[in-house]
Amino acid sequence: MARRVESNNRLDDAARAGWLYYVAGRTQDEIASIMGISRQSAQRLVSLAMAERLIKVRLDHPIAACLEAAARLKEKYGLKHVDVVPSDPGSTSTTVGIAEAGAAEIERWLKSTEPVVLAIGTGRTLKATIDQLPSMECPQHRIVSLTGNIRLDGSAAYYNVIFSMADTINARHFPMPLPVLVSSAQEREVLHEQSLVKIALELGAEANAAFVGVGELGPDAPLCADGFLAREEMARLMAEGAAGEICGWMFDRDGALLTGSINERVASIPLPPRDRASVIGIAKGPRKYEALRAALRGRIINGLITDETTADYLLGV
Repeated sequence: MARRVESNNRLDDAARAGWLYYVAGRTQDEIASIMGISRQSAQRLVSLAMAERLIKVRLDHPIAACLEAAARLKEKYGLKHVDVVPSDPGSTSTTVGIAEAGAAEIERWLKSTEPVVLAIGTGRTLKATIDQLPSMECPQHRIVSLTGNIRLDGSAAYYNVIFSMADTINARHFPMPLPVLVSSAQEREVLHEQSLVKIALELGAEANAAFVGVGELGPDAPLCADGFLAREEMARLMAEGAAGEICGWMFDRDGALLTGSINERVASIPLPPRDRASVIGIAKGPRKYEALRAALRGRIINGLITDETTADYLLGV
């Protein structure tokens, strides 16, 4: 029994070393420093990961600490799906690890022989995730963009991923041909009555699963940096209690959507009902902490893909 535990622990170490080497792009010297071992040990662990077939494009061996954190998050927040990937302490990337895990989960849905509707958000994390998808033939499925693909100045949004995803998986796709924000609730009502927009709205409501980023707030937040929202309006929203956003929808620290505010101007498709569909947030890092905590508290998302460090934070609050 003791030998089996020792063997499993060594495979855990090999899996961690393999992830740092092949996914995070760390050198063996860096791996040795991170794991507190010699360079020779790091080299042997990476070799073991290959010999045991733990390494393909993604790790095939779940790390015990990640599995435990995922189980605890699922229980604490009542989630349908949780995937926790290892953290790379020295990395500044906001997508490494979770993009690969997000792509693996999307691929799992796409392998269904039964037709499914997938709703897709936008942003840097979603773009990195879609970039990790393998080429597939999925003509039986439909994908719909949850957000508009037009900035305030009329230019196309760079991080809208519906077209690149459709090219990769050869599926029918339905963009949301609107700005993320419109000038008023009345304008949104008029635009949502357009026939092409109504098709996208209906598909979004039928989605079997949605994959979304979780946006932090502040003057350098993606909504401001990408030209969707003025910094002055962002400051006002934060003063009103906004803590995060998903697909443009603003919510407070308890995960309740703001009322009588910017949400009346959001032209995005509402997230599908969480009692029926999986709505999976993909995010990690300190800048996302407050928004993630609020989204989980309010049950805005019922699935999560994140890293160990972020999971530890969410379990401690």
